Amino acid sequence: MSVESELPLLIFIMFAGQTLGCILGLIKKPSQRMLYASLAFSGAVMLGISFFQLIPESLNEAPFLHVAAAFVAGIVMMAILDRILPHVNPELLKKETPSVKKSIIMLLVGISLHNIPEGLAVGAGFVLLPSLGLSVALGIAIHDIVENIATVVPLYNYNKNRLKSFVIAMSTILFELVGFAIGYLFLQGVDREVVGLLLAIAAGFMTYLSLDELIPAARLDIYKKEGMISIALGLICMLVLAFILPH
Repeated sequence: MSVESELPLLIFIMFAGQTLGCILGLIKKPSQRMLYASLAFSGAVMLGISFFQLIPESLNEAPFLHVAAAFVAGIVMMAILDRILPHVNPELLKKETPSVKKSIIMLLVGISLHNIPEGLAVGAGFVLLPSLGLSVALGIAIHDIVENIATVVPLYNYNKNRLKSFVIAMSTILFELVGFAIGYLFLQGVDREVVGLLLAIAAGFMTYLSLDELIPAARLDIYKKEGMISIALGLICMLVLAFILPH
């Protein structure tokens, strides 16, 4: 397929993850066991994207030391950003009183801002190699399913309006699209080494997100078996995806 034909597919994938997460969250509140397992799976997907796809492609375009520095820079930048942004918090699913309003607002703000570097990773990957962009978009879409479930459930518990909750939760995708547009439109014609280093930075973003937020939130101390299986499945899925997609 040409780049022009793959672009609509990529946009569809980006919308599909968030949409499916909202629908699942509004149809039936997930069990704690299922939610925590999903967080572990999502965390593994982020790690798989980083180490099976983004880092190898980055190393194809830039020297090792440059890639390593960019990867560390991505972790540091996300750590700084994360100090002022809320985490995905499954405990919000237990709250049904108006006191949760502030927490929901902060969660929506945090997810929206987190979506910008995720979209940037998709855009940069797509510029370097369309199949890489599609693969990263698919991995992020899996993550978005869990993220939007954790967002739309407490939102609906608070306002009791499914359509309103769906629209508000889906609005966060606008920030992911902005990140994608920056990566896709402004990196056209840019030196490939620069694009490769941006992929390493994106890998740093995702690694931090996985290790600091998603996997700790999965409560492996309580759901160890489910969590370990989910992590293994997530890594295997991304390894298979990296293997079957054209390079």
